[in-house]
Amino acid sequence: MRRFRVTVDGKAYEVEVEELGVPRPAAPGPPPSLPPPARAPEPVRPAPARAEGPQQAAPAGMEAIRAPLPGVVTAIRVKPGDGVAAGQVVVVLEAMKMENEIASPAAGTVAEVRVQKGANVSLGDILVLIQ
Repeated sequence: MRRFRVTVDGKAYEVEVEELGVPRPAAPGPPPSLPPPARAPEPVRPAPARAEGPQQAAPAGMEAIRAPLPGVVTAIRVKPGDGVAAGQVVVVLEAMKMENEIASPAAGTVAEVRVQKGANVSLGDILVLIQ
């Protein structure tokens, strides 16, 4: 600790200030203990593959637009019967406070919208089916 006299608006104050980054003398105490012996690292196991449930299978002849990341549906820009072009935004997902526009990979007609605004979706969930 260092002592200083500081004057503020004509009034003097005495202050003690601890200097950071300067090693302090160690107080006598018990000797340091030895670290525990090192353990062999556990083997890394691959994550289990995500099994698609029956609700995740796209019907024959349809293109499934899937969630590329988990998030919350903030907007649905299409409805069944709408025509869509490749690259057209069909759903907006919010993930980590960012809005992500999900686009159709192919042109076609919207057969089914499987999500609702405000729904939580997981990675790989079907959002929209295109014929």
